[in-house]
Amino acid sequence: MQRSLGRAARALAIGIGVPLAVLALAACDDGANGGAGAATAAPPPTVTVAYPRVEKLVEWTEFTGRFEATQRVDLRARVSGYLTTIDFRDGETVERGELLFVIDPRPFEVALDRAKADLASAEAQVKLADLEFERIASLQQSPAFSGAAYDQRVQEREAAQASLMAAQAAMASARLDLEYTRITAPVAGRISDRRVDIGNLVTEETLLTTIVALNPIYFEFDMNEADFLGYQRAVLAGELPSTRERSTIVKLKLVDEDDWSREGRMNFVDNVVAEGSGTVRARAEVLNPDQLIVPGQFGRIQIPGSPEYDAILIPDAAIVTDQSQKLVMTLTADDTIEPRVIRPGPRELGLRIVRRGLEPTDRIVINGLMRVRPGMQVSPQQGEIELPWAGAPG
Repeated sequence: MQRSLGRAARALAIGIGVPLAVLALAACDDGANGGAGAATAAPPPTVTVAYPRVEKLVEWTEFTGRFEATQRVDLRARVSGYLTTIDFRDGETVERGELLFVIDPRPFEVALDRAKADLASAEAQVKLADLEFERIASLQQSPAFSGAAYDQRVQEREAAQASLMAAQAAMASARLDLEYTRITAPVAGRISDRRVDIGNLVTEETLLTTIVALNPIYFEFDMNEADFLGYQRAVLAGELPSTRERSTIVKLKLVDEDDWSREGRMNFVDNVVAEGSGTVRARAEVLNPDQLIVPGQFGRIQIPGSPEYDAILIPDAAIVTDQSQKLVMTLTADDTIEPRVIRPGPRELGLRIVRRGLEPTDRIVINGLMRVRPGMQVSPQQGEIELPWAGAPG
């Protein structure tokens, strides 16, 4: 009897436990479904979006180069002699024609006097030859006329005239040598230090000093072949003026300058591409009225790489890199994230130029990129792309 009651109690417990387990499982299932619904109902992430900034600008390409003098003269003597005076201070600015050195002129004055005497003698010989010729010519109708004597007088007259011309040339040479004893500045510019002192014997091989012209001054740089081809194609298409003409305006700055305050003009592009480096030598002319720039200094130059156009600008922080592609996250009409492949260009005005892939009417994510993924719906807050600074391109 007691054994039968035990079996019945166990059966009842099992019968009650099974529905409770089913109810518990159902409750757990309902809880899980309720959690998924709560996650689906979570608000979309908030991001800041903005329209690309559109600015009228000219793209500039930068190169590094070195300043060179427009004129450089190694001053040497044209005659040999002893140096008697030096009429400048080392490193000062000199004007064209200013007296710099004097070589002892006395030997050349003597040579000039000798040449003058030889000229006077030659002139006298010409006069005598003319008289002898006129005398023999007047006897042509006389029986005493001799053809041989006539020919001789003609020859003597021509020889005297040749001697006169030689004497005149000798005197001109002697006068020129005397002028060369006064050495003047052939160009205006800044002079170097003296390389010889008073009392030294100088010859035509002696370097006396050097003069460099500083205003204007050249800026020389090398352009790689790809940039050179790009400019050539733009010129042929009529988009840019030729850099070989003086109409192309360039901007320059020194190594310690932040702004592009100096202007110049392109005045030379070489006619060959260097085989070893694959570059083309180019040159601009820059005004240097304060003579702050001296030959040999380094600097930077900007050359216009495009005509003025409406450029689309975005911050670099809005660009995502996906392997070899550059992307921006745009928003569709229903605020869904849609990645867009773009082709970025150089930086201008502190922002990145977008050459292709983006329109001024596209909304792009500029803040909150870490919280979004393609196809996700977001809650956009309207922002604006500001210029990082107001200044020159760069």
